[in-house]
Formats: sequence, structure tokens, C-alpha cells
Amino acid sequence: MKQHSSLKRPGPHIPEQDTSALSIQTFDEALIESLQPNEIYDVNRWLYVPAEYTEYRYVLGTRGKRPLIVVGINPSTAAPDALDPTVASAERIALYNGFDSFMMFNVYAQRATRPNDMEGRYNQMLHQENMAAFRYLLTLNDTAPPAVWAAWGTVIEKRPYLKDCLIDMLTWGEAAEAHWLKAGKLTKAGHPRHPLYMRKDTVLEPFDIQTYLSKTLS
Repeated sequence: MKQHSSLKRPGPHIPEQDTSALSIQTFDEALIESLQPNEIYDVNRWLYVPAEYTEYRYVLGTRGKRPLIVVGINPSTAAPDALDPTVASAERIALYNGFDSFMMFNVYAQRATRPNDMEGRYNQMLHQENMAAFRYLLTLNDTAPPAVWAAWGTVIEKRPYLKDCLIDMLTWGEAAEAHWLKAGKLTKAGHPRHPLYMRKDTVLEPFDIQTYLSKTLS
């Protein structure tokens, strides 16, 4: 049985260094490890990639046949059985809207509780592996085309490279015939709203991501 270090750190996550200085584990390698039994959490319930606390996170979610892919900007400290308020809210809303599970994904994989702490230049390798994770998530729905909830709020404006990452996501989403969703009205700046303070009975609605990219993020 694989041993793991603690899955969640107290307090906010402040990046120790730019991810370019890290040894980045590929998504495929990290996925294989995440499927192995361990003593910290139930791998039959949770998908957590990488399977231990690192300076980046590809995926955190629950297993099911009809998952909702929830897209934030970047991960904070959430881990299996230790969700932060944002991820807990996303899970509640996913279940209310008829999905049997959720997968928390992010436009960029670097952990930083405060988006202002994100690195100024993006790591191309980390982004490529994050896109590998997104492609994998798009294959998990057994009953319908994948559903993707745009849930990043105005934080998308924090770094110019986030738009480029999102454009790559749109390309892969189109190939998988993904259905994009939003919750509530768009912000004044035209962005899909963040889930943190939303009611658990919030109804998800279709989101025209192509128009959003061409007009709001142009």
C-alpha cells in the first residue's frame, strides 16, 4: 500500500518558487500513482492527481459515471476529505444539477491561495500536462457529452497567459463536443461567476464560451 505525506497544509498556500524550478511529474505518471491504494484517502471515491500535496495540482474530484468538470483558475489547498469552501460549493451545486460526481480542474495548475501569488510567466510543461489532465477528464462521462462548468470569475484577468491556456481548453473541448455551462448572470466585466458564495440550489445554464473568448477576453 502506497504511503503519502499529509494532503493538506494549514493556512494559505504561498508558492515556494516558480514551477520552472520544480521537477514536474507528467499527468500520466501522476494518474497511475493516484489509482494505487493508500492509507490517507479512499481512491475508489476520490481522484486526486498528483496523489500527494505538491506545488501544483491537476485534478481533485469524486468518482462517478456522470461527472461535472468544474473549471477554476488555479488550485489552493483542497484535498480529498478536506475540501476548501470553493470546492465544497462546487460539489454541492454539481450534485443539485443532477451530476453524480464532480472533477475540480483549473486553467492553470500552480497552487496559490491568493491569485496574486501566481507566477508571472507560465510554465509551458506544466500547462501541457494540465491539458493532458483536461483531455482525460473529457473522456469520463459514460452517458452524455462532457459537461464543463466555467467557474473562474474575474480572476481570469490576473495573468495574461490564462487566456491562452483557456483557448487551448476550448480546442480540446470542441473535439470532445463538450457542453459549457455557467452559474447565474455574468459579472459586470462579462466573466462567468465564481462558485464560492452561490446557493447550493443554483441552476447551471448554457455558456457561449466562443463568444466570451472573442469579445470579453479579446
